[in-house]
Amino acid sequence: MSKTHSNISIFVPHIGCPNKCSFCNQRYITGSCWAPAAKDVENAVAKARDSKNFDSKTAEIAFFGGSFTAINRNYMASLLKAAEQFVGDGTVKGIRISTRPDAIDDEILTLLKEHGVTSIELGAQSMNDRVLRMNNRGHTSADVEKASKLIRKYGFELGLQMMTGLYGDSDNSAVKTAEKLIALKPDTVRIYPTIVLKDTDLAALYADNIYKPQTLDGAVSLAVRLYKMFTDNGIRVIRLGLHSIEEEAYIAGPWHPAFSELCQSQIMLTGVLSRLQGKGKYKINVSNSAVSKMTGQGRKNIIFLKSKGYDCRVLADEKLSGLDFRLEREM
Repeated sequence: MSKTHSNISIFVPHIGCPNKCSFCNQRYITGSCWAPAAKDVENAVAKARDSKNFDSKTAEIAFFGGSFTAINRNYMASLLKAAEQFVGDGTVKGIRISTRPDAIDDEILTLLKEHGVTSIELGAQSMNDRVLRMNNRGHTSADVEKASKLIRKYGFELGLQMMTGLYGDSDNSAVKTAEKLIALKPDTVRIYPTIVLKDTDLAALYADNIYKPQTLDGAVSLAVRLYKMFTDNGIRVIRLGLHSIEEEAYIAGPWHPAFSELCQSQIMLTGVLSRLQGKGKYKINVSNSAVSKMTGQGRKNIIFLKSKGYDCRVLADEKLSGLDFRLEREM
């Protein structure tokens, strides 16, 4: 998977969002139901800066969780002022915000530019208007297109977020959404499978046997397919699956704490299969961080390759990075 951002994440749950989407309960996704203040931004940066893995060249202060540009202007400005000082002194490289496609206009973009925002992510979720209506998104695919073009015009990095397994959606529809997002030429993409959480409209639909969530295997397979579509077009996929949810909130759906690694494991297996030539013994050289991904959970990938006649060993190679690998035939 593409190199991820070093985000200092600050969640602004629900307070700016005019809609309650079918799948959404921010409290259970972010673990937060209170609105952060300027001091919380400063504390979050101080804590991150003390981390041994902190890198000011890649770090961004990221306002996620709600529709940032739809919140009260004075409150939004106070958060941005607290964050922009760290852009000015070089502590972080920029500010990233997440918002709704219908909460973007010239006035907002001018304000964001003035306060040091560098990246804007839009929760597109789907480019199928019927699916958007069924999930009470409150915006259209045209809003996504219009907002994306405006963001590009003002010189921001553009990120787009999509969901799979939405109520009324299908794998084919998700692929078409990906095609339309690719046409907008975003810099980054996040792919989230839909999870059924407590106290949501989706939970009621599931209880009534109206909504059927994806299986974990199905969600992984589709995410891998979409990942390849985006990366083949030079678009970085910076997230596969939710970061976390509260265990007590989970009802159904393809939740897995290592969803991203499951996807990356499948991506590596697919890549190896495409380059194996003839049955026999092989060494698969991978980066240090990718050994477990190539091996698969419970050695799933190695067992699968063995069943196809490929006796493979996975070895770490410090010269490799990311999901890169090198095959060697063994005698």
